[in-house]
Amino acid sequence: MKTLQTGDKAPAFALPNQDGEIVKLSDLAGKKVLVYFYPKAMTPGCTVQAQCLRDSKSELDSQNVVVLGVSPDPVKRLPKFIEKEQLNFTLLSDEDHQVAEQFGVWGPKKFMGKEYDGIHRISFLIDEQGNIEHVFNKFKTKDHHQVVIDYLNA
Repeated sequence: MKTLQTGDKAPAFALPNQDGEIVKLSDLAGKKVLVYFYPKAMTPGCTVQAQCLRDSKSELDSQNVVVLGVSPDPVKRLPKFIEKEQLNFTLLSDEDHQVAEQFGVWGPKKFMGKEYDGIHRISFLIDEQGNIEHVFNKFKTKDHHQVVIDYLNA
């Protein structure tokens, strides 16, 4: 697993959102984009992370940051997560994990003694020109939003 680093060009991707509409990174040129990869909607860690980003939306908006959550969940699962947690940002379905692989966040994991391939919880701040400005890979799910905001305010 070779994760993209600060300064790398972000992969040009297009994925379906919670409504089945295609969202392209190129459509967001001129804005900062926080692409955060999470393993599975409606699981405890992913829920906490999403709730905290939801509650930080006005602060992120004031910094011209668009949030995109990316998981291997099927499109039909995403509206349930948005509705249940009243999320105010876009979720994208990467069922075949092609985008996760391009960013280098798909790879071997261990859980309860079992090894499997899955998404690593890593976020990328992409600048207005489509380059990776910062990689967030050391955080607790409940602190993710604050780590991002602290970076933006520094």
